[in-house]
Amino acid sequence: MSEKVIAILGVTGVVGTQMLQCLEERNFPVSRLVPLASARSAGKTVHFQGNDVKVVEATPAAFEGVDIVLGAAGDKTAKALLPEAVRCGAVCVDNSHAFRLDPDVPLVIPEINPQDVQANKGIIANPNCATIIGLVPTWPLHQAAGLRRLIVSTYQAASGAGMGGLRELERETQAVAAGKQVGETTPFPRQLEHNLFPQIGGFDEVGYTSEEVKMGNEGRKIMHLPNLRVNCTCVRVPVVRSHAESITAEFDRELSPQEARSILAKAPGVRLIDDPSAADATLRYPTPLDSTNQDLVLVGRVRRDVSAPDGVFSLTYWTCGDQIRKGAATNAVQIAEMLV
Repeated sequence: MSEKVIAILGVTGVVGTQMLQCLEERNFPVSRLVPLASARSAGKTVHFQGNDVKVVEATPAAFEGVDIVLGAAGDKTAKALLPEAVRCGAVCVDNSHAFRLDPDVPLVIPEINPQDVQANKGIIANPNCATIIGLVPTWPLHQAAGLRRLIVSTYQAASGAGMGGLRELERETQAVAAGKQVGETTPFPRQLEHNLFPQIGGFDEVGYTSEEVKMGNEGRKIMHLPNLRVNCTCVRVPVVRSHAESITAEFDRELSPQEARSILAKAPGVRLIDDPSAADATLRYPTPLDSTNQDLVLVGRVRRDVSAPDGVFSLTYWTCGDQIRKGAATNAVQIAEMLV
């Protein structure tokens, strides 16, 4: 792979920091790193490949000479700056929601639709973290039996809300341990410590949150299944890192749990942990701690959907994945690898 000038937009945030680590771990061919952040972070340094590199304010001029931009900023910043980067000749892999449903922007999970990268016009969107963690194991089952419908409940960690979410859970934990009132819970709508709540994002007119709507819209686009039916409930839980999901998938043909396990055991990006009778509890099923700080999506509890009526073929399974790594930073770096 030829070396490239790589910029990270939002380098000081949770995902931007992880992108730096992933570039190093995967020996990405970086000739020069351009760390970009807001004016208040300009002048700070980030450590990369044994050197301290000064953070530069993110302005249109900062993209001159950059080959690939990894976007880890919010929607507003992405919309304002990434088109400027494209005008400077860069290709952008963006982790925000700003471009995901744009028909001219590919939305890519490398294990599922790598071919879509070639259709880019300068911007490639990285899917929502819960979408990635749910679809990586679902895709090989779809290839075997034809996916018709998904019913998903997600259990999403505090770090899915960024650095603010991590700090808030830590603050609440300390307050509860000290017997104090938690008080205002920004960025969360409710206390998270010793609690959970079924709201991630705002509600629409029919009562679904923006995070729940993302799963359906993004899944249909990534898998090229425009008629896929999806029902999702997204729950924030007091876990520091890594999301979990309970998925019931309905297929065109019968797929036994044994066949599904065989498929998942060989699927790219997946690790099967599914032995409920194992003496070692870590071999029975995956948990968020098991999936933390690594890049595989862990899958277990594969079983028949006993509520399915005759003639309906559906399975239920449990997934866990590190939403900062595979759910964000690693997926973006994988896309960048395809570009070089």
